Amino acid sequence: QVQLVESGGGLVQAGGSLRLSCAASGTIVSVYYMAWHRQAPGKQRELVAALSGSRPIYADSVKGRFTISGDVAKATVDLEMSSLNPEDTAVYYCYIRSFYRGSDYWGQGTQVTVSS
Repeated sequence: QVQLVESGGGLVQAGGSLRLSCAASGTIVSVYYMAWHRQAPGKQRELVAALSGSRPIYADSVKGRFTISGDVAKATVDLEMSSLNPEDTAVYYCYIRSFYRGSDYWGQGTQVTVSS
């Protein structure tokens, strides 16, 4: 069973930066969609950024501060986060979809905490 493994979370002061990385533990073929979601305490999981084709999609709350990049052939996706603020505190999850059997995959989540 292929899993997504995230890294790069941690504690950072407001205004700081972090880079999250996500990689598959095995081979995922026919990847067509990669994304990062987050879930803050007491809130629903929300989409942060996504890659589908060549144009990235961003939540309004992170536009201009976060950058998503990825490699569909390698099934890796990164999230560069800057100008972080306490409202960005959440568990961040990577997510990948494949055309093969309609499979999709979630990472286990990585905690990002932004102190004021």
